[in-house]
This record gives sequence, C-alpha cells and structure tokens, in this order.
Amino acid sequence: MLRTLREKHLLWPSVAMLAGFVALISLGNWQMQRLAWKNHLVAAIGERAHAAPVSLAVADEAAQRGEDYEYMRVEATGRFLNDREAHLYALDATHGPGFYIITPLKLADGSIVLVNRGFVPNDLKSPNRRPAGQIADEVRIVGLLRAPETQRMFVPANDPGRNIWYWRDIAAMGAAAATDGAARVHPFFIDAEAEPAPPGGWPKGGVTRLELPNRHFEYALTWYGLAAALVAVYAAFALGRWRRTDAA
Repeated sequence: MLRTLREKHLLWPSVAMLAGFVALISLGNWQMQRLAWKNHLVAAIGERAHAAPVSLAVADEAAQRGEDYEYMRVEATGRFLNDREAHLYALDATHGPGFYIITPLKLADGSIVLVNRGFVPNDLKSPNRRPAGQIADEVRIVGLLRAPETQRMFVPANDPGRNIWYWRDIAAMGAAAATDGAARVHPFFIDAEAEPAPPGGWPKGGVTRLELPNRHFEYALTWYGLAAALVAVYAAFALGRWRRTDAA
C-alpha cells in the first residue's frame, strides 16, 4: 500500500489528510464533551435557583471550603445602606442601557453583603429619581449568589470616583461600602429576586441570567462537517492524480 501511494505521489498528501481528519474529529468530540458538561451545568443551575433558600452562614461555609456556590439560593435580613449604593453598567432587553443597583445590606452581626437589587434605566440612576425604592426599614432579601468577577478583555476599568462600575469587583465595592474598614464584607454578591418588588417598582430585580450560551452541538457539527469535507476533497484529488499517473 505504501509503495502504491509513493508511486502515485499520494503518500504525503495522505498523511496530511489523515492528520487533519484526526484533528477535526478530535475537535468535534471535544465539543460534544463540552455539550454534556454545559447541559449538566444548566441543570444544576436550575435546581439551585429553585431550591429553598439557605442562610448566609451556609453560603459562607461553602465559600470557605472552596466549593462552587454560584446560583445558590439564599436569604438575608438587614438594612440597606442606601447612601453607599454602587452603579454597575448594564444593558436591558426592554429598557436599553442603564445600571444595576448594588446596595450594601448591613446584617444584625454588623457584617455587609452586597446586594444587586436590580436594573434601573439611565434616567433613574440617581437615587433622588426613585426615592420610594430607598427602603429604610429592615428587609428580608431572597436571591441567588454570584461570585466576584475579574476584568475581562475589552471591559473598561471601573471608576470608583464617579461610582460607575463595569465589572463586579467585590474588594473595591466592599471597601466603598465598609467606609470605616471595620465591617466584614461577605465574599459574594446576592442577585435579589424580582418579588417582592420595591415601592415605586425600581430597581427591577430578578436580573440573573439562568440561560447560558450553549452552541456546542452546532460547533461539533461544524468540525465533523469539515472532516467529511476534507475526506471528500482528498478523494477527488487522489482520484485525479491516480488517473493522471496511470495515463502517464
């Protein structure tokens, strides 16, 4: 077989085709593995997001053990430090550009947890434009835990001086919330649920995106399709060369 391929000048084209075919099939298989992982993750998120809420103490223990706590449903009771709210830039499908309102919640033990109360459009960024929602009484918050972020490529730097944030920097936001530096800041955020809605309707909670992008099956089909196309192109090329060498 090798002798025939050499005589037909097809040995190295065959090696190159085989290497490319193996690489493309491997990429397709990898995407199928990613598909299984993503489906499991989506199912786990759905299960967590609809479970009975647990206390912050349970969440703290999970964080200290290094466990995955994202999307864990929790509850917390305290008072909002409305004068220390942070404004995290966001886009809403209905209202367009605006901000998530990140408000420190001071708990009975003096610690602080940062709560994403929800979305407001640009013209409601100032707390003076939504005074009814600046709740002074003790509140019970139920929501989903979210981990801090790191700045990604093409994401602007946060501007604490103007209180405009583009990514969830819990260290900087926590420092701004605990102005005396004494209060302990929990190492996660809570995305508050939509209900009960605050007086005046703003901010609008329930902003957690539970639907994760999942195009791995499409990507797998693309790689498998390229592998099939490679075989077809090689077959046409090899047949043509074979006929030419026979004619010669």
